[in-house]
Amino acid sequence: MEEAPESTSVSPGDCVLAHGYDLGVAHHGGYAESARVPGEWIVALPEGLSAREAMTIGTAGYTAARSVIALENHGLETGDGPVLVTGASGGLGSMAVAMLAATGHHVVASSGKEDEAGWLQALGAAEVIGREEAAGDSSRPLESERWAGAVDCVGGETLAGVLRALRAGAAVAASGNTGGMKVPTTVLPFILRGVSLIGIDSVNTPIEERTRTWQRLATDLRPPAIDDLVSREISLDEVDEALEAILAGKLRGRTVVRVSG
Repeated sequence: MEEAPESTSVSPGDCVLAHGYDLGVAHHGGYAESARVPGEWIVALPEGLSAREAMTIGTAGYTAARSVIALENHGLETGDGPVLVTGASGGLGSMAVAMLAATGHHVVASSGKEDEAGWLQALGAAEVIGREEAAGDSSRPLESERWAGAVDCVGGETLAGVLRALRAGAAVAASGNTGGMKVPTTVLPFILRGVSLIGIDSVNTPIEERTRTWQRLATDLRPPAIDDLVSREISLDEVDEALEAILAGKLRGRTVVRVSG
């Protein structure tokens, strides 16, 4: 940081991070070498994380952490049973797999990419299943109770399947819509099993909670092998190509962008 606003506790020269708040969407600066942002958007880089590691975690890893924390707050504990992660080979999903496994959960990773099973197991997944198994039988309003909790990065039919197979009182933390924005479900999982659907918004988290989340990302929720989550490192000139590959489902894990030479 070159200049610090009066409203923060950081000083010029401190390493900081800023994300969310529609930065790079409604506000310029998502890929800038330098940017001017409101002081209340700034989080001091926690001890134990380098700037590169923090941006490898990025918004995807932050959202994964918020999902894990939401399940913890709902009551999920180590040993409760299998925890499902859908869209597990993506940036958010792979982070969730690594975090849940590192904290002792039995993680079941769901992915449409069969050739990524070995990689997901290396991240800590105890089991790897296909997306069809996670989605289940859409003709049934309920399925056998299976999941003690779930992190859903997909939405659509997959999220509906997760809800049908949650154990009584369990919850799914949902943050994705690559499988569709409509969730074809019924009220039965909610009124017969008391399950919960928790929406995860990483954009407008209050700064105090954002800071606490990053502290956990530097400690107990830190992915044990951050570099293994990086599929490649690219320059700004390669961003368009990378985005096309992501939309086509051809990338796994995280892509790090170098904003300067």
